[in-house]
Amino acid sequence: MTDIQTTFADLGLNADILESLNGIGYVKPSPIQLECIPHLLAGRDVLGMAQTGSGKTAAFSLPLVHNIDPTVKAPQILVLAPTRELAVQVAEAMTEFAKHMRGLNVVALYGGQRYDVQLRALRQGPQVVVGTPGRLLDHLKRGTLDLSNLRGLVLDEADEMLRMGFIEDVETIMAQIPDGHQTALFSATMPEAIRRITKRFMKDPQEVRIKSSMTTRPDISQSYWTAYGRKTDALTRFLEAEDFDAAIIFVRTKNATLEVAEALERSGYNSAALNGDMNQTLREQTLERLKDGRLDILIATDVAARGLDVERISLVVNYDIPMDVESYVHRIGRTGRAGRAGRALLFVENRERRLLRNIERTMKLTIPEVELPNAELLGERRLAKFAAKVQQQLESSDLEQYRALLAKMRPEDGLDIETLAAALMKMAQGERPLIVPADAPQRPRSQFRDRDERREGARSDRPRRERRDVGDMEVYRIEVGRDDGVEVRHIVGAIANEGDISSRYIGNIKLFGTHSTIELPKGMPGDVLSHFTRTRILNKPMNMQLIGDAVPRNGERRLGGPARGPRRENTGAAPTRRRDA
Repeated sequence: MTDIQTTFADLGLNADILESLNGIGYVKPSPIQLECIPHLLAGRDVLGMAQTGSGKTAAFSLPLVHNIDPTVKAPQILVLAPTRELAVQVAEAMTEFAKHMRGLNVVALYGGQRYDVQLRALRQGPQVVVGTPGRLLDHLKRGTLDLSNLRGLVLDEADEMLRMGFIEDVETIMAQIPDGHQTALFSATMPEAIRRITKRFMKDPQEVRIKSSMTTRPDISQSYWTAYGRKTDALTRFLEAEDFDAAIIFVRTKNATLEVAEALERSGYNSAALNGDMNQTLREQTLERLKDGRLDILIATDVAARGLDVERISLVVNYDIPMDVESYVHRIGRTGRAGRAGRALLFVENRERRLLRNIERTMKLTIPEVELPNAELLGERRLAKFAAKVQQQLESSDLEQYRALLAKMRPEDGLDIETLAAALMKMAQGERPLIVPADAPQRPRSQFRDRDERREGARSDRPRRERRDVGDMEVYRIEVGRDDGVEVRHIVGAIANEGDISSRYIGNIKLFGTHSTIELPKGMPGDVLSHFTRTRILNKPMNMQLIGDAVPRNGERRLGGPARGPRRENTGAAPTRRRDA
């Protein structure tokens, strides 16, 4: 099965899956797919040892989806993933692979999402369930997840689940699954705890070991930014500070392509979305606009950008970090074409730093960190661009008629020409002022890699949040409380997901009978606050209203001190711990 000419059709996958693969540009199986697919099609257990980025999602998804009976409206495949981001990505990939299999549905279950949404999805009888261990275990305990028809179980990134402290939950879930199913376990390493699971729960597994073949790209300058606050605001700053001909912004979901494209359009950028919902004609028109210079920025998903080759692209921004190294390599490979130098920027949230480490380890390089462009730099860039436009007019235009108009405009009181030119500059600057307001002072953040080193080997991979100065926070009231059954995790999930706010920027939360209070950073955008007013928690609108500035609690340090993170209070009730992000 190592013939390089082997195709997916040769592996015995059904016509519906082959049609999906053809549509998204999958042509030749990767090594791990060549090895795993025949075993899984035959119903054997598989133990795959491969680095993230080897193509393992398709390696287990394609054969297991092939074996599903779409007429049975019950979970037949269960996939466990360590994080909600990976769970969503796997669910989207499996949905894409099965798009031509009528009646087959996939659902993702993870912490932070409302239970009523997940319960409605489960009542539809999905054949594939992908989720994080904590939320899956909750559903099993509630009796809302029926696994009596299960045919296949997948543990994706098992060593990562071990490192994050989920392995006991994983073993509890596996112990509740009926006999007679096949199991696939994928792990980059094989610690003793993972080996114990394979001996206890797997039947003569076929071992597949694939070495990484990822290589660095010396022609592409790579860097990362530690994401905090609203990423769309940061993106516009980086785009303004960078010199690029054309750029492609990679996001994780179809909805994100539209949201980011709309945000960039509002900021005056000539941009467009590219996702799997576009028909072929519109896709071709969009790419043609990018090639001929009518379009400068493309916001795309990995699947939609597959096979894209446009020489103008000199900048790639990984707005959402990819879950595997292979996708990262493919993304940055969109730049640096035809012998040109390329630039790649990666946004990394604290909880995603393991993915950055995996990219660096696999590609055998260290990606340097960059700071967010500040107001001074933006002002310099705007002035330079404005001066270049003025110089272009001086060199290419006949200005005699305008000099005559200027003489007519000049007041009789002898106003000097420099003051008049300054007034015209102010009028001509448009929506981007040449004088950029100074940035608010930022409290220095501890070094990203230092935190990595301190936490290396810890049981949990979840980063501790930094304490924010309460002077930077405001208190809001929301009309949902203990009487509604709300818990702190419901509020955190709603704010983080609906507002695109990192949970470390959410401060103290207090629960009362009919309402709750929450601390959020000052200067929240109006559109986000307006959206929160309509956002529902447990099917009840929050109706968020500002109360005032946050008040320091007794003994709280205003600045400095250990970064223990914002304290969450559950007034009158025991604190609630979030199981999985």
